[in-house]
Amino acid sequence: MRKAFFFSGSMKNKNSYKFAIIGLGKVGTAIGHLLRKSGHRIVAISDKSPAALKKARPYTGGKAFRDPGISVMDADCIVITTPDDIISSVCNEIADSKLVKQKFVFHMSGAGGLDLLDTAKEAGAYVASIHPLQSFSSVDTAIENIPGSIFGITTDKKAQKQAQIIVQDLNGIPIFISDVQKPLYHAAACIASNYLVSLLNVVESVYESIGISKTNAQKAYFPLIYGTLKNIEYSGSINALTGPIARGDAGTIKKHIAAIAKTQPQYLSLYCNLGLITTNIAQKKGTLSKGKAKLINDLLKEVAEHEHTK
Repeated sequence: MRKAFFFSGSMKNKNSYKFAIIGLGKVGTAIGHLLRKSGHRIVAISDKSPAALKKARPYTGGKAFRDPGISVMDADCIVITTPDDIISSVCNEIADSKLVKQKFVFHMSGAGGLDLLDTAKEAGAYVASIHPLQSFSSVDTAIENIPGSIFGITTDKKAQKQAQIIVQDLNGIPIFISDVQKPLYHAAACIASNYLVSLLNVVESVYESIGISKTNAQKAYFPLIYGTLKNIEYSGSINALTGPIARGDAGTIKKHIAAIAKTQPQYLSLYCNLGLITTNIAQKKGTLSKGKAKLINDLLKEVAEHEHTK
């Protein structure tokens, strides 16, 4: 399998391109705004929702269209920022318009491959995927967070330079991902972002079970998380590991298991399975002996397997 690699060259873009943005959610609206800010023209925006078009217009400019097929008429570059499940159908619509020949068509799905753009390619377009490795809770946070973010680029040869230029003009950092790598690339991103949210929701639930409000729970864990992230940034994920497993404190692990089993049993399997991963990391760090690692692993596996067979 071809390895992902970072693009380290510099590309000075002196050209202004005409863009059509199809799909005006948080990402599409923010991308349109940032491209406009970098000197490109947003000549068209398209969405099935009149409310989305109205909200996006001040950010992006451009003429509003309900029909994506018509929206691509005056554009050099078409960016599809719809939900993943409808990228292919939107591509079919613009390909049927016969207005995409020798134009650049991009989607921004993290997991989807270039096959989602097959009909545009067959119609003579040059295709690529440019995915910002970032999370967005609103248009304004997306505008703030996109610059400086990694972009996963998957591209055919003819669109490669253009994809790099667009990412550069968004102040992003390109990393090249093959089609076959994309699902794993995106799964890792989901674990880092979405599953972190899920884990912190579990933390809040556990604290609430002992009478600590969600507000106070957040006040408790935010400094812990920020400190941990700083440690990871400074020392790496292995050397940043602390806590009872890193210390080989099996007695504390037993207390955790007993307390969770009694009050929050729905999280017991999660605790044990993450503990097994943590045991492996602690051994890599060199703070956990083989004997202690076996003791903790056996304890966690026994509980995890029991939970699995329920």
